Amino acid sequence: MPKLYFNATRHADLPLHYGHVPPWLAERMSKLGGAITESILLEYGKTGFLSRLSDPFWFQAFGCVLGMDWHSSGITTSVMGALKRALNPRVNELGIYICGGKGKYSRQTPAELTAYANRTGLNGNDLVRFSRLTAKVDNNTIQDGFQIYLHTFVVTKEGQWAVVQQGMNEMSGMARRYHWHSENIHSFIEDPHTFIYGQNQGTILNLTDVQAADAKNSMLDIVSQDPGRILPEIRKAVLPSHHELTAADVNIKRLGAMLTLAHEREITDFEELLLLEGVGPRTIQSLALVSEIIHGAPARFEDPGRFSFAHGGKDGHPFPVPLKVYDDTIHHLQHAVEKAKIGDKEKAEAIRNLSIAAQAMEAGFNPDPDLFEKAVIRERRDSHKYGGRTIFGDASKPPDDGQLSLF
Repeated sequence: MPKLYFNATRHADLPLHYGHVPPWLAERMSKLGGAITESILLEYGKTGFLSRLSDPFWFQAFGCVLGMDWHSSGITTSVMGALKRALNPRVNELGIYICGGKGKYSRQTPAELTAYANRTGLNGNDLVRFSRLTAKVDNNTIQDGFQIYLHTFVVTKEGQWAVVQQGMNEMSGMARRYHWHSENIHSFIEDPHTFIYGQNQGTILNLTDVQAADAKNSMLDIVSQDPGRILPEIRKAVLPSHHELTAADVNIKRLGAMLTLAHEREITDFEELLLLEGVGPRTIQSLALVSEIIHGAPARFEDPGRFSFAHGGKDGHPFPVPLKVYDDTIHHLQHAVEKAKIGDKEKAEAIRNLSIAAQAMEAGFNPDPDLFEKAVIRERRDSHKYGGRTIFGDASKPPDDGQLSLF
């Protein structure tokens, strides 16, 4: 089975956003999120899925493909909620269970883990302990000004687990998301984080540093001990605070290659390669980005905003969510998954080939410097054709419905 390795634990900083996901998007997020997860499980197994959840850039790209605001803190709650709705009813089939959530739901994690352990024979006491330790490490031992308010614990029937949790800093108007994966954790109190990504908060206390060993005898009294080494800086990988998606936020070469693949050629020109009969260019664009979410290497998620070009964003950035395209993507991916289960992997391989073809096209590709702006203009102008919708309402037909050439 192919393997792609993602780092065990990472952090990401995001602007705090409030609001809710409208029902028309929430339902689709669960369907597409479930289909993407099942595709990953079929190809890479449960470990492959958990390793992806542990990567903040993959997670952000995943949320963008699902139509969430491309950089906001709300991605965390919405994506994990969508996955919980999609995966938990199928726990006996898929072997993955999601506990916890935001606020009061996070406090239900121990009870949910205990109930799941009783059904599967796992050690519930250990799972509850792991859940509490991950929260305490990120809330107490790294005193960076963020208070944990969302905690989700993802566990497999074999006992592997991942944690996605988020803290809030109301003074800075930022949220920090923390990712854990059990696969590579050797200690909760000595360097459990592979990387720390976040906006510089000045001097902070990091009691998980190996040089702080003398400052702690156990997690129970760790915050009362000598804090040990003070880190002068945190490594930065912070999503910008500006609401709109700009050309500077995406890899134009990668975006341009994918758009060229989807729109410059007629579908019949590469039908033999893709085996996706009857799929138009706009759906190919979305499926190519979904394909990369499933099969892409970790380094390809450093510009998560690029994945908003699959299904836009509910806030209208970079363009309204094209519901007709979204539904087509769900249909084709679910159909590919169902056929793969019975041994017919032809369509699943066709979807995989989209990401392979787009990557191959990047070699020597020189995009138009105005490609990003042209792509956004065209998407917004064509939005009404694809059932475009935002939290503010349906997209309307613009006065000038002329065609725009990207290339």
